[in-house]
Amino acid sequence: MKAPFPYPLRLPVFAAPMFLISGPELVIAACRSGIIGAFPTPNARPIEKLGEWMHEITEGIAKAKDFVHQPGPWCANLVTHSSNTRLPEDLALIAKFKPPIVVTALGSPKPAIEVVHGYGGLVFADVITIGLAKKAVAAGADGLACVSAGAGGHTGFLSPFAFVSAIREFFDGHVIVGGGISDGWGVAGAIASGADFVYMGTRFIPTTESMAPDAYKQMVVNSSIDDLIVSAGVTGTPASWLKQSLKDNGLDPDNMPSAPTRQYDSSQSFENKKWVQVWAAGQGLGNIHSVAPVATVVDELAAQYQQATQRMRALPYPT
Repeated sequence: MKAPFPYPLRLPVFAAPMFLISGPELVIAACRSGIIGAFPTPNARPIEKLGEWMHEITEGIAKAKDFVHQPGPWCANLVTHSSNTRLPEDLALIAKFKPPIVVTALGSPKPAIEVVHGYGGLVFADVITIGLAKKAVAAGADGLACVSAGAGGHTGFLSPFAFVSAIREFFDGHVIVGGGISDGWGVAGAIASGADFVYMGTRFIPTTESMAPDAYKQMVVNSSIDDLIVSAGVTGTPASWLKQSLKDNGLDPDNMPSAPTRQYDSSQSFENKKWVQVWAAGQGLGNIHSVAPVATVVDELAAQYQQATQRMRALPYPT
C-alpha cells in the first residue's frame, strides 16, 4: 500500500510543467495558492540559470508561510532522455535544492531515484502507455504521471479514465492524470476515477505569472478544441499544437513535415529552434475566457471542485 502523500494541499492539482511557459513566478504563485507548482528544468538555460531559478523558488515559497493557504510543494520536471547531456548537472542541482517532487520525462525514472530518495523526495514518471508505466514501476518510481489524450505539448493517446483504470490493476502508488482537464469539475471526475492528482497545464498558460508571450495567452483564450492538431513534425514526438501558431510560422497544419530526429539536450541554446516559435495547448481550451492571476484561477477551481463533490453527495444513487 502506498504511503500517504506527505504534503497538505488545497486541491489535488499540479500546475503542470510546461515547456517555455513554466518559470519561477508561476511555480511560486501555484504553491502559494495551495496546489503543486512545477516547471521543466530545460526551461532554464544555461545551467547557471537553473540554479538561480531553484534558489528563487525555494526562497519564494519559504516567504509564503504566512499566507491564507499553506503553500503546496514544488516540483522539478527532469528530462532523462539519452540525448540530454546536461542530466548530471541537473541532478546535482536537484540534490542541492531538494525539490519535494521530481517528475521524469522522455526516459526512465531510474537516473533520478537514488538522488531524490536520498533526501526523502518523491519520484514520479511521466508515461503515455501501460508498457512504459510498468517499466517505471519496476524501476522504483513512487508515482506515475499518466499523460492522456487531450494533453497539450507532448501528448498521449489513451482515454484518461481507461488509463487510470488499467494502472490501478497493478499499481497502488500515487497517480497523476492529465489530458483536457481545465476546471474543478474535471478534477473531481479524475479523482473519482481513481487518480490522486490532476495535471493541469493549458489552464495556466493565460495567467499573469506564466512566461507565455501575451499573443500566446490571447490565442489560448480565443481558441477552441477545433483549433488544435497533433503532430510529431515539430519536435519528433507527437504534440498538440495551435493551428494558427503553426500557420504564423509558415507550417501547414494539413501537410506537416515528417518527424525530425528527437533531440532533448538541455545544454543547447534556444536559438534557431523552431519549437520556440510555435505554441502548444491541450483540449482544455474552450472554457478559458480571460488572462488572470494564478490565485484567481485556483479560487475558481476550488469553487468548482466543491460544487462537483456536493453534487455527487446529493445524487440519489447508490441506494
